[in-house]
Amino acid sequence: MSARVDKHKPDTLRTTSLAVHAGNERGPSGAIRTPIVMANSYALPDEPASMSWSGTEEPLYTRNSGTNQLGLQRKLAALEKGSSADDIDAVVLASGVAALHGVFFTTLRSGDHVVVGDVTYEAIYRLFTELLPEKYGIDADFVDTSDPDAVRRAMRPNTRLVHIEAIGNPTTKVTDVAAIAKIAHESGALLSVDSTFTPPPFFRPLEHGADLVVHSLTKYINGHGDAMGGAVIGRRELIQTIKDDAMVDVGGVISPFNAWLIMRGSVTLPLRLRQHLDSAMRVAAFLEQHPRVAYVAYPGLEAHPQHELAARQFGGAGFGAMMAFAVDGDAATQDRFVQNLRLITSAVSLGHDESLIVHVAGGADAGPRVQFYPAEFKRLGHLRFSIGLEDPDDIIADLDAALAATFA
Repeated sequence: MSARVDKHKPDTLRTTSLAVHAGNERGPSGAIRTPIVMANSYALPDEPASMSWSGTEEPLYTRNSGTNQLGLQRKLAALEKGSSADDIDAVVLASGVAALHGVFFTTLRSGDHVVVGDVTYEAIYRLFTELLPEKYGIDADFVDTSDPDAVRRAMRPNTRLVHIEAIGNPTTKVTDVAAIAKIAHESGALLSVDSTFTPPPFFRPLEHGADLVVHSLTKYINGHGDAMGGAVIGRRELIQTIKDDAMVDVGGVISPFNAWLIMRGSVTLPLRLRQHLDSAMRVAAFLEQHPRVAYVAYPGLEAHPQHELAARQFGGAGFGAMMAFAVDGDAATQDRFVQNLRLITSAVSLGHDESLIVHVAGGADAGPRVQFYPAEFKRLGHLRFSIGLEDPDDIIADLDAALAATFA
């Protein structure tokens, strides 16, 4: 007889079922979906003297936690923990950057040292080159985290945190999470992983030794380009500190409406990911063989420097749905190509239902982070490309027509 499944017991459900049911609770109205609760304050018990005014586990005041935040946190913890221990929790905040800042704000002190992946999100670069060093005396080294030996050499006695991206933004550099986790833990440091490019069930960094996993919920987990949020998932004691410090006392709370939208969007995450990943492989293969495309950076291609690592680490589930490429020409040529697209949208962000592309110039115009980019990124710039849910044949047809028009 098959094991008994129960939507009220997440540990009995597989991932697709978790995406539908985890964190959902019927309200007093009997609605089978958690409604939007736009209250900023909740009724107190008859005898509140013994309660914590900063408590985060029951609805009290929405800066602490409300109905929609709590439901989304339970769902994310269930989706991310995989086969990890049961003491996994999540905190949801106003944006992905708020979530990243929440990790750094709560784990670091003046005089601490951090090892950061040299290919990382722009806000992280500024936090660790300007804001945290200048304001709080926190020192950071940017390291090629695809090279574990380089990470090991960068560790110091006062290293408290290693921060990486599973797939780097925007170069798609892949880092061996398990190897870096071992190095961090041998030195007594924590490992935080920005897994925005690699949401569950595609990849679960906690199963590879990460202590904290960060997502911009704005991207794949919401998936519809209509709500902003961020999350940190990890061991309960680590997450509680982020809740207490970054959510309650700094006030980086997500709005109930955004939490509800992201909860709704997350229901289809496993299904959407299948389409994203399958389409991305086809699109990357098309671009790689096109004579007018100068380069394609995508871990699914055998020419990618970390292709074998990606195949092993992601267990054959896919290689993500983000890529970077450039057409053979200067910045004006890249712009002309984007202008010739008719299906793909020129806009920032990623992980939406529609395919998005953004041209980032090379050279001095790319900003200081470009020093860590591959040579072709520096020379030609790059087109960061998020593969959406359109039919892959339509995406390829749009790229093909735009390339033809650009070089006509």
